[in-house]
This record gives sequence, C-alpha cells and structure tokens, in this order.
Amino acid sequence: MLQCLTLVTHNTASPNLVKLIPLVSIMLLMLSAFIMPLLKKKRHLFGLTGGALAILMVLSFVNVAYIYQNGGYYFDIGHFPAPFGISLRIGEIESLIALLFAIVDLMVTWYAYYSLEKEIKESRIAFFHTMNLLLLASLLGIVFTNDVFNGFVFLEVSTLAACGIIVVKDKKTNIKAGLKYLILSSLGSGLVLMGIAFIYSLSGHLSMDYIHEAMIANLDGKQNTILISVILFTVGLGIKGAMFPLHIWLPDAHASAPSPSSAILSALVIKAPVIFLIKVFYKVYGTQIIHETVILDLVLLFGVMGMIFGSLFARSQKELKRMIAYSSVAQMGYIFFAIGIGNTLGVVMAIYHIVAHALTKSSLFLAAGSFIEQTGFKHIEDFRGIGKEMPVTLGIFTVSGLSMIGIPVLPGFISKWNLAMASIQSDKLYLLIFLLISSLLNASYYFPIIINGYFGEENLDGKVFLSKSKPIKQLLPLIILTVLMVLVGFFSGSLIEFIERGVYTV
Repeated sequence: MLQCLTLVTHNTASPNLVKLIPLVSIMLLMLSAFIMPLLKKKRHLFGLTGGALAILMVLSFVNVAYIYQNGGYYFDIGHFPAPFGISLRIGEIESLIALLFAIVDLMVTWYAYYSLEKEIKESRIAFFHTMNLLLLASLLGIVFTNDVFNGFVFLEVSTLAACGIIVVKDKKTNIKAGLKYLILSSLGSGLVLMGIAFIYSLSGHLSMDYIHEAMIANLDGKQNTILISVILFTVGLGIKGAMFPLHIWLPDAHASAPSPSSAILSALVIKAPVIFLIKVFYKVYGTQIIHETVILDLVLLFGVMGMIFGSLFARSQKELKRMIAYSSVAQMGYIFFAIGIGNTLGVVMAIYHIVAHALTKSSLFLAAGSFIEQTGFKHIEDFRGIGKEMPVTLGIFTVSGLSMIGIPVLPGFISKWNLAMASIQSDKLYLLIFLLISSLLNASYYFPIIINGYFGEENLDGKVFLSKSKPIKQLLPLIILTVLMVLVGFFSGSLIEFIERGVYTV
C-alpha cells in the first residue's frame, strides 16, 4: 500500500549546515538574478550564471549524499515552526529533483554560451539569464515547499519567469505563445488558489502535514468538498504540467522559443508542478482519501489520452521542434499514467520518468537547435542526410530518440517496462495495450528522422562530411546529458530504490 509520499520524520541529528542547503540554493539563484542586469559583457553574464549553477549542483549533490545516509529533514524558515511558520521538506525525491534541475540548467547554460546570441539580440541575453535564474529558484521552491500557499506563490513566480524566457526572442510568434501560456497558466494558478481555499476551510492549516492530520480527523460529511478541492488542484496543476487536453499552450511555447528556453521548458518547467501534484495527493490528502475519490481514474484517463494523442499529433508535424514539443505531451502522458495507476510502483516510475525525460528531452531540443542553427532549416524533410554533415549531433539525437521509443537498457524502456508491471500489479491488464500502441507511435516519428539522417544515397548526395558539425566544446553539454541519460538506464535499479525510500514513511 502506498504510504504518505515523502513524509519523513524530523531528523534531529542533521547538521545545521546541511539543513540550510535548500534555502541557500533558492537565495543564491535569486541574488544572482538581481545582480544580472548590472552586468554588460557576455562572459560576465555567463560566468555569473554558470558559477551560480555550478555551486547549486555541488550543494544539491551534497544534499543527496546526506539524505542517502541519514534520511530527509525539515527546515523552518523564520522564527516560527509549522503550522504557524513556513517550512521546507527535503527528502529523497526533493533532493534528487533539485540535483536534476541544477545539472540540466547548467548544461543548457553551457550550450547557450555558444548559441544564444544567434537566436536573440545581444541586449536580451542579460534578460534571459535573469529570468532563467528566477525560474529555477521558483521551481526549487515548488519542489521543496511543505506549505501549500508557499507553493502557490512559487508557482506564480515560475509563470512570469517562464513567460520571460519564451518572449525573449521578441518576435510576434513568441509574444503570442507567451501570452497564451500566461493566460492559461494564470487560470491554472487561480484554480490552485481556489483548491487551497477549500482545504484551508476544511483544516484551518496551510502546512501539508497538518492539513492531512486535520482532514483525516474530520473526514465524515466532507467528501464532496474534498472532491471539489482535489479536482481544482488536479486541473490547475495539470495545466501547468501539460496534462492532455490541458496542454494547448505547450507546442507554441516550446517550438517558437530559443532552443535553450525550449530545453528548460520541457525538462524543468512542466516537471515541478507534477511533483507538487504528487505531494498534494499523498501528503495533503493521503492514500486513504485519494483512493476514495475518482481523481486517480481521471488522471489515468488523461495520461492514456496524452500518450496516444500526443504521439499522433507529433507524427503529423512538419517542423522538428514542434514535433519534439508534441512528443513532450506524450511523455507527460506517461507520467500522469503512472500517477493514475495509483500504486507504489506507479508513483515511483512517475518520479523516475521525470528524471529520465528531463535529461532526454533537454538533449533532444538542444540537438534540434544545433541542426536548425547550422543549416537554417526547420522542417523535418530538410534534415535528410544531416548525419553526414553533423554525425555527432545526430548520434546524440539518435540515442535520445531511441530512449523515447523504449529501446532496452535506455531509461525510456525501464519506464515502460515498470509501468507495465505496475499495471499488472493493479489488475489493469488492458493498460498494456495502450503502452504498446504509444511505443509504436513513438517509433513512427523518431525512426524516420534517424533513418533519413543516416541512410540513403539520395539523402547523402551533395553532403560534405562534418561540414556543419560544431566543435566538441560546444557539443560537450549535449554529450554529458546523453551520457547521464544512459547511466540513468544502466543504474536504474539503484535509482529506483532511492526513489522508493522517499515514497514510504520511515
């Protein structure tokens, strides 16, 4: 039986310095963001961003190592403990997601150093870095928070910052996509706020742990109010997490934004709200309450629809980045599918797939950005034979694409295999059909790009070997992301075991 997610007892032996890491991480990013507009030179902008992200990565790694040895802990902000003050809760899942976000953002920033000025005006680079750091700080706040209203505040900050990295190109399509995201995301935030109002009226608390205790103690006669509140949270966070059919902002935003922005949006921005939703389900409401509602069945339905229709839409696209954007809808479908199954293995695989997809999709978007940057083309048909001109970049795209399809050893296969096992455990064998269909659809739009990129004399005619390839120092962040993605597959057993520790009460 799935227990209260990431609810871990206070570890009084944890050193004060380790407990400060979450707060220091958020403050470091925010302070760096406010300093950014004062800098003018490109190397200073990237130096500050890269330095802050490198420090964040080290701090996050220390946090993971400590939690691996000692378990999770709480950190109270200010002079008042919960329920009167704001508290952060950092366990296995939160620390792992923070490390993931730091690594991906650092690699994207590394890539952006060589390519960003080719997509946006030089005068807008400082704005991009400011928004990026504020965005990452707010996403970490969403992941760390143990207070639902504090989570809402960070959601609002992330919305504005995400709009910033979308419109930074300063073109009509970007502004239109940014406005669409702002309107829909604001609607999602409003629904979340209404959900918070409902559960506050039921419990009198904003702290997740105290809300859960109060609702369990006063459950009788409140079922309808609880159902309304959980639906509000699900729809609101589903909009932000690109749950089908609430995903309509995503294709335009991801396809029109600069490639570094697309990578951040797909790898990070749509993941934090899902983590928040899982915490709401299993920390705020708890297993008993959530299984007495129909919400998991609805999430499962939307997950299946996302897996199938996201892939069908991706298959029909002509532009490469737009195809990858719709692929993200399909992959988020797997995550909601995993949550909707409703058992322990399902939730564990939702977290695992978040990690795998963040590494894979950031690599795919950056590889696609490299194709577009070096050739000037956008359409899939224009990249026939690109493997001769850019073999390393296509190799990176190939490995990432194979993971999306679910080739054994790669993390995409690990996710799908374990989702099949979770479906069997929950006695929902019919779900295996949807997993199979979605995998075949994934193959139908990734394999043609890979095959046409490498093979066929008509594709290679007139192409010059390595003529458009980037220097290795520019490709290194993509290589690192791909290697990490492969390692997530090879060492999936240890990673899944670590995630499981965060799912059970200890």
